[in-house]
Amino acid sequence: MNNYIEKFKLTNTTIFKQQVLQWANSFNTCCVLDNNHYDSTYNSFECLIAVSDTLDFESSKSNHVLNDLNSFIEKNIDWIFGHFNYDFKNYIFPFQSNNIDGINSPEVCLFVPEVLIQIKKNIVTIESKKNNTKEVFNTINSIELSKEKSIHQSSIQIQSRFNKEEYCSTINTIKNHIQLGDCYEMNFCMEFFAEEIQINPLEVFQKLNIISPTPFAAFYKFKDTYLLCASPERFIKKMGNNIISQPIKGTIRRDLKNIENDKKLEQSLQQNPKEKSENVMIVDLVRNDLSKVAARNSVEVIELCKIYSFPQVHQMISTITATLKENISFIDILKATFPMGSMTGAPKYKVMQLIEQYEKSKRGIYSGCVGYITPNKDFDFNVVIRSVVYNKQKSYLSYQVGSAITINSEPEQEYQECLLKASAIEHVLKS
Repeated sequence: MNNYIEKFKLTNTTIFKQQVLQWANSFNTCCVLDNNHYDSTYNSFECLIAVSDTLDFESSKSNHVLNDLNSFIEKNIDWIFGHFNYDFKNYIFPFQSNNIDGINSPEVCLFVPEVLIQIKKNIVTIESKKNNTKEVFNTINSIELSKEKSIHQSSIQIQSRFNKEEYCSTINTIKNHIQLGDCYEMNFCMEFFAEEIQINPLEVFQKLNIISPTPFAAFYKFKDTYLLCASPERFIKKMGNNIISQPIKGTIRRDLKNIENDKKLEQSLQQNPKEKSENVMIVDLVRNDLSKVAARNSVEVIELCKIYSFPQVHQMISTITATLKENISFIDILKATFPMGSMTGAPKYKVMQLIEQYEKSKRGIYSGCVGYITPNKDFDFNVVIRSVVYNKQKSYLSYQVGSAITINSEPEQEYQECLLKASAIEHVLKS
C-alpha cells in the first residue's frame, strides 16, 4: 500500500510513549507492543503502535474461518495486527470449549491500521493512509498527561475458580493420567476474576508495565475488551525464510533485596532437574511442530534451558529455529504450531482434551497470542500470559495463571508457583 511516511525526532521518549498510549486508547481498536528496551538478537522493533476505528476480520462473522482468514491475510499487502484466542485451536482440531467464559472475545480479531507508529530510541516514524503524519505527531505531542490518581482499588474482590484444596486434588488427578501414560506433561491453569468492577485500563497497564516490564508487553483494545499484557514469552516469529520459537518452562521468584540470594535462586532454577525436564519436553514438542513446515534437517535448538531474569521472576527459556519449506503460508505455520506447546503440554492433542476436562474457565485470549504481520508476511506473536483481560461492557475482569504438571510435581509447590505468577497483577489491581 502507498501510505504516507514521515520521521520525527523526540526530546523525551518516555513522555511520548505515555502520550501515544493515551492517544491510541481514543480509537475503537488499538494495539501497542513494547519490548521495554530488552536487548535480544531477535528483536525487530522497540515499540509499535497501531490504531483503527474498525476491525477487519472476526471469526464470529465468518462461516469458513481458516479459508477466509487465509484469504484476508494474503490479499492485504499491508500491516495486520490482532489476536488469536486459545480457543482458535477448535478450528484446527475437532474440539469444543464449554467452560465458563466471562469475557466472550472472538477466537480471532485482526485489523489493518489506519495509522502505524514505530518508536526507536528518540526517533518516531509515523505511517498513515492519509496525508496527515505531521498532524498526528503534533496531536500526540500536545496531549497533557493526567496527574489525577484513580480511586483506590483496595476493595476489589478477587475470586478464584479453584480453592487450594480443589486445585491440589486436581493436580493429583492429572498425575494419575501421567501414571497411566495418557500424557507426560500438562499445563494446568486457573482463573482469578472480579465482577461488577470498573477500572481504568490505561492506568492498570501502565502500572503493570512499571512493576513488571517485559519484552512482549501489549496494550490491546478491541470492541469492549482490553488486554493488559506483561508477557515475557515469544510464541513464534518469522523473518524471511527463518522461523523461531522461544518457549518458557521453569520459574522461580527473585530476591532483589539480596543480590547474593537472588543469584542462588537463579542457580537453583538452572540446576533443578524437574524444571529442566519440563523445558526439554516442550522443546521436543516445538521441534516436532516446526518440522511440519520446516525444510529437511533445518530445525535446530539454539539455546536449551537458558536462564533469563525479569523483575518478578527468573525464567528458563529455550530457543528453537528452523528454515521454512517453500510455499508455506501463515495459516500453514499456525496450523502446525498453534496452540503453543508451553501452554498445553505433551502430547499436545491429549492434553488439550484434559485441559477442557479439568479447567473450569475458557482460556479465551489467555494463552493465545497477540502480534503483527508485516506487508511482506513476516510476523511476530507473543504468548498471552501475566495479563489482565477486562470486558468494559460486562464489568468483568479476569486473569489466569498456570504451571506445568509432571509426575514429579508437588501440588502445594505448583499452587504457590501460580500465586507467584499472579502476584504482580494482584499488586497492581489493589494498589
